[in-house]
Amino acid sequence: MHPALNIAIKAARRASQIINRAAHDIDHLQVTSKRQSDFVTEVDRAAEKAIIEVLREAYPEYGILAEESGEAPGLNGGAEYQWIIDPLDGTTNFIHGFPQYAVSIALAHKGVVTQAVVYDTNRNEMFTASKGGGAFLNERRIRVSKCLKLEDSLIGTGFPYRAFDNIDTYLKIFKELTQKTAGMRRPGAASLDLAYVACGRLDGFWEFGLAPWDMAAGTLLISEAGGLVGDLAGEPNYLETGNLIAGSPKVFAQLLQTIDSYRTASLKA
Repeated sequence: MHPALNIAIKAARRASQIINRAAHDIDHLQVTSKRQSDFVTEVDRAAEKAIIEVLREAYPEYGILAEESGEAPGLNGGAEYQWIIDPLDGTTNFIHGFPQYAVSIALAHKGVVTQAVVYDTNRNEMFTASKGGGAFLNERRIRVSKCLKLEDSLIGTGFPYRAFDNIDTYLKIFKELTQKTAGMRRPGAASLDLAYVACGRLDGFWEFGLAPWDMAAGTLLISEAGGLVGDLAGEPNYLETGNLIAGSPKVFAQLLQTIDSYRTASLKA
């Protein structure tokens, strides 16, 4: 296992201790709103601090991009390597006691994600991947599903909750895919949705307006598990655009085809 991946796993476990303790006393959480329907708790901040402490101790020269504290350079500028961190993906679920949230940590080298951890603290499921080394769930190799047809597929998505410019287009795509698939799911934590694509629990996923920390780790899991990931044009610019389509190879192609008809006509940048 790559040394940096080992450190990321250690950081995720450290954060999970904070998250799991707080989950037993949700009624006393201090919750603030960053903007409409976008919440942060002292747990997010404490978990992020714990993660950064572990990562900084091992790799002080690496830069950091984290949801709550933003972007920080490494000890010597650290432009070449950057950790991308979501300390608690699914905060809204967490503060409602809805057990679907995760810690997400990725390492990018010159903008390309090379190490990934998504840790479901509720189920003690540790999803990991190293570029070129495959994807794993609790050290067992995982692969995307063998689903060939959109009509047989279970698809994950996430609806806008911050910016609603594209809500009408979302609903049109959702309606079409609901009719074309075996089912649609919107659990509310993109990193876990992507991990579920990687291990075959979902056959595909699509969402627009994501932040890098929502998807950096999850997208590497999928590509290392034999799946495909792209933006709305099928290109690898999703970390910049925030728009993501992912899935097993056949389902990815059919999702892309379905969503593409709305891309030029309806979607606002």
